[in-house]
Amino acid sequence: MYFNNAATTWPKPPAVAEKMRDFLTRGGANLGRGSISSRDRATLDLVSTCRERLATMLEGHEGRDPRYVTFTDNVTASLNVVFKGFLRPGMRVLTTSMEHNAVVRPLRSLEESVGIEVVILPCDPRGHLDPGDLEAALASGGDLVALSHASNVCGTIQDMDAIASVCHQRRVPLVVDVAQTAGVLPVSAERWHAAAVCFTGHKGLLGPQGIGGIVWHPEFAHRTRPLVEGGTGSFSHEERQPSVLPDKFEAGTPNLPGIAGLEGALAWIESQGREAIARREHLLGERLLKGLRAIPRATLYGMASMEGRLPVFPLNVEGWDNGTLAFELSERFGLEGRPGLHCAPWAHRTLGSFPQGALRLSPGYFTTEDEVDRCLEALAVLSREPSPV
Repeated sequence: MYFNNAATTWPKPPAVAEKMRDFLTRGGANLGRGSISSRDRATLDLVSTCRERLATMLEGHEGRDPRYVTFTDNVTASLNVVFKGFLRPGMRVLTTSMEHNAVVRPLRSLEESVGIEVVILPCDPRGHLDPGDLEAALASGGDLVALSHASNVCGTIQDMDAIASVCHQRRVPLVVDVAQTAGVLPVSAERWHAAAVCFTGHKGLLGPQGIGGIVWHPEFAHRTRPLVEGGTGSFSHEERQPSVLPDKFEAGTPNLPGIAGLEGALAWIESQGREAIARREHLLGERLLKGLRAIPRATLYGMASMEGRLPVFPLNVEGWDNGTLAFELSERFGLEGRPGLHCAPWAHRTLGSFPQGALRLSPGYFTTEDEVDRCLEALAVLSREPSPV
């Protein structure tokens, strides 16, 4: 019973493995580094199609122009490309108290090495940021706002339309981490006037690990320096990194098997309908949340209902260490969750679950109602027992 979809969705749609296998066994040509054979053209078509699907799904700028979609290894790499390519000494960055270490660590590093200022906006105990607090903080100035669309710890969804409106009115670039929401919730780089939307392929987009990317605003991309420079398969006569996109931010050979798998996942999402996927996950979340509220001695964190949240549920059971609880659930009941701090200590401080962290349960599209009920039964059994440690 897999309840760790906030870490990575599993299982994947069959098309993911099929597309990756097909690329490795029947395709395999490198991108822009071959002749004009059918295999070379097939690789170019694969990468172009995946860019186009992403530009459409994430509502990119300039009429969903796929040139402004950059491939990276994951959302952490994407955020590093953005932060380290854009931020300069003395710049002021505003973020929230709910952020993952993918945001926290590169900003802290730049604070020490470059001399940027990092301002942490406090969220309420449910993990929600008041857009009015952002507006007030920007009155003192700001060069960049960076935050997650939804929390990886408790699933709280930020009011991105209101936040984006504040940033747009103040003319402050907005960077959004959509690791938890892309493929499930509406994401619109264009409507949010986002400078950069950073995504990963292996969560809500249902693709493989090791592939992610950025949807850029053209003007912001022009102002951002490339983090990695080298061969692009283009402009080979030039000794400087190309300034055109997507080449500017894609030095070296990309993860082509990962792109193949992601393209298969995106096609599958389109065939099912993002809204249908979100509706099923929401109903599973309602079923699980209702049952968790009835577990003796359990403390839940985050939003009180499924309103304004994803199906991501951190909890602690009185008398139990959450790591021990996760181990017993796995060993005795075959249930996989994730204990600890989830690479987000700021978020746990905000929610009131620091330093112990919590056991996080996150069902996904392929979770069944029966598995939800069995999960609740297992937790009920353990809640009535003393911890073995």
